[in-house]
Amino acid sequence: MALTFKQAVALYGRDDINGLASSTEGYRFLLLRSLSRYEHLAEIALGHNLDIEEVGKRVLFEYIYDSDIDTKSIEKIIRQIFARERRIRAHAETHLIGELYKMQEFNWGGLHQNSLDKTIVNNYVKKVLSYDQLNSHIEDELLTSMRGYVRCSWYNHWTSIIIEDIFKEHSAVLPAVGLVKKIDFFVRSVPFDLKVTYLPEGFVKIKRREDGERPELTLLKQQARRASIAIPSKMSDSDLLAHLWTVVADQPDNTSRTLAASLRAYRKKLVDEITQDPDELIKWLYENQGERRFDASNRIFLVLVNESNFFDSWQLKRNRALISKGISEYLNNSTTSIGRDSVFMWEGEEYKSKADVIIVRHTQL
Repeated sequence: MALTFKQAVALYGRDDINGLASSTEGYRFLLLRSLSRYEHLAEIALGHNLDIEEVGKRVLFEYIYDSDIDTKSIEKIIRQIFARERRIRAHAETHLIGELYKMQEFNWGGLHQNSLDKTIVNNYVKKVLSYDQLNSHIEDELLTSMRGYVRCSWYNHWTSIIIEDIFKEHSAVLPAVGLVKKIDFFVRSVPFDLKVTYLPEGFVKIKRREDGERPELTLLKQQARRASIAIPSKMSDSDLLAHLWTVVADQPDNTSRTLAASLRAYRKKLVDEITQDPDELIKWLYENQGERRFDASNRIFLVLVNESNFFDSWQLKRNRALISKGISEYLNNSTTSIGRDSVFMWEGEEYKSKADVIIVRHTQL
């Protein structure tokens, strides 16, 4: 039985993207949903001689869904629209990448992504009683933090667009040209949400514990004391780990160098294991996503790894040539189907999705 527009909307409202994508009508619905801006829908309609003069904007989506415009025609217009929009971005891309390379530090300034309002309210609005003291905090702390927050947000925004375009330009990929929840593109008719990330510190901790290895931070603190290296008291554990790793690795004594080499070798071995079998990392990434952003959508995790300095992996987001090579190799080698069947738990409930990991590694000469 054909999927009606009302049924498709209900599935979409329940976030059952895989349920939609599993049928021809549902896949067609998702394609049209990604084109739901009025000008795009009107372009499809007019291109197929549909009279939409009497059709209201709110019902145009349903009107086209109920028409006889086939899936291939919709895919074709999507590629045409993307090509037009991509030409504009491509013209400015070389300059943009040059600007991104000016970013020398990636520091949110304590104003964590997706919690800006909460951080300001909790740390300033609700705590400070003096107007003069509030102004002092703004000048001495908040403006500096805001500067870091805006820079990091800017960097993430534009590097994400560049990386998405790399995927969308590949012949196996059909772009989602408009905003459609949990879908950045389709790979051989399967919808995927793209997540760009790095080797997760939490995953490293778990794997070291499973392998009987002591925590990295513990080992680095011990060596810092032996080598009379100052251990900052006000750093978070994540910042302290990166700091001590760098300082210990710079020491000339054999013990420090041996420890740094051992920690680096373990991480490289872990990346090798993930490359061979990413299932455990996929499960960890789903089960450790932020509560506010939880979903079980199909995902491609692009994991960027700077093997010279794991804590500088953020710099690879602007390395278009390296990322393009990794994405192309992955898509070219996946000639039939994309994604691994994944099962994970969230708050006691089991979820299923399709997901995969693309590892992009870089070792500086």
